Amino acid sequence: MINMKLTKMIFKSVFFMLFMITIGCTDDDDEDYGNWIESSDFDGDARANAVSFVIGDKGYLATGYDGDDYLVDVWEYSAEGNYWVQKADFPGTARSGAVGFELNGVGYLGTGYDGDDKLNDFWAYDATTNSWEPRADFIGSERYGAIGFSVSGNGYIGTGYDGSELKDFYKYDDVADSWEQSVGYSGSKRKDAATFTIGNKVYLGTGIHNGIYEEDFYVFDGDTEVWTKLTDLDEEDEYSITRSSSVGFTLDGKGYLVSGNYTSDVWEYDPSDDTWEELSSFEGSGRQDASGFNFGDRAFLTMGNSGSYYFDDIWEFKPLDEVDEDD
Repeated sequence: MINMKLTKMIFKSVFFMLFMITIGCTDDDDEDYGNWIESSDFDGDARANAVSFVIGDKGYLATGYDGDDYLVDVWEYSAEGNYWVQKADFPGTARSGAVGFELNGVGYLGTGYDGDDKLNDFWAYDATTNSWEPRADFIGSERYGAIGFSVSGNGYIGTGYDGSELKDFYKYDDVADSWEQSVGYSGSKRKDAATFTIGNKVYLGTGIHNGIYEEDFYVFDGDTEVWTKLTDLDEEDEYSITRSSSVGFTLDGKGYLVSGNYTSDVWEYDPSDDTWEELSSFEGSGRQDASGFNFGDRAFLTMGNSGSYYFDDIWEFKPLDEVDEDD
């Protein structure tokens, strides 16, 4: 009888140990995915709060703040060749905290802050002629820390800060060169939010309002122009992705949020079931106010600051690759 009880105790102990090892291995495996590869350093001055957009197979970085000056220089990044080329300077007021997006093969830049004033001007960049021209001013209030995106053939600018946080949105028609107010967003006011686009849907979250990091998360359907609330970014203490000044991008039908609030954590969003998963951390320094390039099948994070230090590195993210700290 004693031997039987002892055998059962040993069996239960061994089973429990194997069970815990299995759980531990599963968690480690999840955290081992999401590799970052450092690419060619930026040729210009380190900066934060720059504008970025992609036209074809090239990424463009413009304006920003380097800790001393507001900037107007513009740079083109070749992901294929891994090099930078300086392009025609932005002819508008030097600024940071502006928005940028690509629409029908043209890059757009607008709003921002020049150190004294908030701005609402709007400009178009033609990569084929390497030239800028002014377009119809943004009809919302002068602001910075807004978000800009294009979807379903239109451009949009919304949220931001004009002396207080905002939640309004405006639609841009590039053919008519005109703006109109877009209604229907029921989320919280905020500045320094992040977005990523999957198909014809734009996902919006994070940002700050009244000193509090917003936790609501929304999707915008570009075809119907309807906003729909999704699961919060701070869900029953299972995870917390609340922050500001983060970078969002899309790869293989999933969305990603990286950095913000000087953090290095990386979160992957699956739109099929409205869930988040934490991947391996960003291998560069934690930062905020970074910029990103999203080429469809490739994604890059660059620039940003950590307190008074400004970055000029650029990193490519491969979510399906195992972490390799030596690459």
